[in-house]
Amino acid sequence: MADKIDYIEFPSGNRAHSSAFFQAAFGWGVTSYGPDYDGLNGAGVDGGVDQSAEKVAATMAVIRTDDLDSAERRVIAAGGVITRAQFDFPGGRRFHFREPGGNELAVYVARE
Repeated sequence: MADKIDYIEFPSGNRAHSSAFFQAAFGWGVTSYGPDYDGLNGAGVDGGVDQSAEKVAATMAVIRTDDLDSAERRVIAAGGVITRAQFDFPGGRRFHFREPGGNELAVYVARE
């Protein structure tokens, strides 16, 4: 299932309060991955709440791919601008980009 949105990240000034809100309001599950990040589940699409210093400014869709380098080349060729170079994270490797309309998204490949 390559090149499909399968994750959404919510930036937060207070991860604990945001996660508690989603849990109380909608019954979503929360898994803590440390002081700056919680995973959300049961929301229809998996997601996370990020309060790290590197968090994005707005809610961000995350696209899963099978070939990160190819996806990056396609993003650039289509007019996207890389906003954060490829980096490792606990679930795999990813990069962030801005599409021509101004939305920031991420593309990742899962760790095997």
